[in-house]
Amino acid sequence: MKNTQKEPWFTAINPNGRIPAIVDHDRNDFAVFEGISILGYLTRLYDPDHKFSFPVDSDDYTVAEEWIGWQHGGLGPMQGQANHFLRFAKDKILYSIQRYVGESERLYGILDKRLESREYVAGQGKGKYSIADMSILGWANVTTMVGIDLDMFPNVQAWLDRCLARPAVKKGFAVPSESPMSNAALKHAIETEDAEAKKKHEETLALVDESKEKYCYKYSSP
Repeated sequence: MKNTQKEPWFTAINPNGRIPAIVDHDRNDFAVFEGISILGYLTRLYDPDHKFSFPVDSDDYTVAEEWIGWQHGGLGPMQGQANHFLRFAKDKILYSIQRYVGESERLYGILDKRLESREYVAGQGKGKYSIADMSILGWANVTTMVGIDLDMFPNVQAWLDRCLARPAVKKGFAVPSESPMSNAALKHAIETEDAEAKKKHEETLALVDESKEKYCYKYSSP
């Protein structure tokens, strides 16, 4: 919460003052910002064998692009707003909480349907681990923060477990250190009777329930 991303050195990299952003030191310190652009950039230049991407003239390329766009324009913004209104806004506006948590749930319902008979989001057959999964993974790993229990979406939970079991994913999530906001970390804190974490989680669930009750929310997807 230091707002480092607003400092001049960072806005020179990303004028929007947000993360993520990268600097490619192998290409004259070329800077790229926004997750959707970063994933495309890295695969175009550094994944010639398409281990995590797809040939540009294939249908799988377009399918991956669709799901990355779905995250970038839907899941990310909606879950991000849910987190803001639940945890950071001084005024707890119930309509906003219901709106953004509910829309996040709707979107996870869509992802759950997509993964019904698949292991990964894009690719032939059951799919392969790709940038489509990478784009969604970070959000799915922090749903507990906004009062969304992935037990409600078993295919998403199974996919998340599958992704998190990958050594490179584990390594990535440990940079610079493992997040205390992940689903697993919050669950551990609550179950080990971390009083502050438990209280915050209960407050979050209570606000979500109150907002849904007030506005007669009923889960529906799509």
